[in-house]
Amino acid sequence: MKERHLAGAGLRLRADLHTHSTYSDGFYDPDEVCRRAKANGVELLSITDHDTLNGEEEKRAAAEKYGVRYVTGWEISAYSGTCKVHVTGYNCRRDGAYTAFMEERKALGFERAKDSIAKLNALGIAVTFEAAMARRADPSSPLHTMHIAGAAADVSGMTAGDIYKEYLAPGKPAHSAIGRPSPEEAIDCIHASGGIASVAHPGRIDLPFAEREELLLRLAAYGADGIEAFYTTHTERETEYFEALARRTGLLVTGGSDTHIEDGTHSIGSPAFYPSEALLAAIGVK
Repeated sequence: MKERHLAGAGLRLRADLHTHSTYSDGFYDPDEVCRRAKANGVELLSITDHDTLNGEEEKRAAAEKYGVRYVTGWEISAYSGTCKVHVTGYNCRRDGAYTAFMEERKALGFERAKDSIAKLNALGIAVTFEAAMARRADPSSPLHTMHIAGAAADVSGMTAGDIYKEYLAPGKPAHSAIGRPSPEEAIDCIHASGGIASVAHPGRIDLPFAEREELLLRLAAYGADGIEAFYTTHTERETEYFEALARRTGLLVTGGSDTHIEDGTHSIGSPAFYPSEALLAAIGVK
């Protein structure tokens, strides 16, 4: 990717603002995420676990241990109808607005999991709710779809990825939409918690181009603060398009790897992303 797409004015920090740990569905604990970030040249990190700010003290301490700057983050698993439109939040507080949102999401998430598990059982996959719950490394975290997929993989001989793609993804027979927040609700919660909201991996929004652009423009008008133009699977053309859309709408450009495990596709700190001064100020980095 050309250097002009990486340059930010002023303070220049290589950043990865989208990673996951064992506090949601990542494979590494915060210490290992931060160790790998440091080894990969990352200077500014956010661990954006799904639907939770749990473990922030541990995450921040691990970043300090390895000499990596840290910004609080999370990723809300939002949907627009049946379409996944995740939203990352940065510099949020665990205040009343956050707590109320999370308690509702957690309770509805359990109902959604029971619905998906019942559908899997009807399809001959004898996974249990208890087995899915047991896969959470953090017992106080919400139950994630990939916890169900992992538990189903244990009893089916399939991989968790195949379980998700064949049964649990939107439009598949065991998918459940119970309690999914809209991206607007995610933005509202992030703002009420004092943070900024960025539309995550827009290139993965599964809509025709014109409908996706309409959605992104709607969210920008609604109050989204940023868009994740730099992302692991975005092509250079997509990155340029999302940067241009950010300029049109006044959105901040964010970027991250979305690493759950380092594999042939995902690596912490890749693609190379250097936040602008405006983004650094918005997330409280000086």
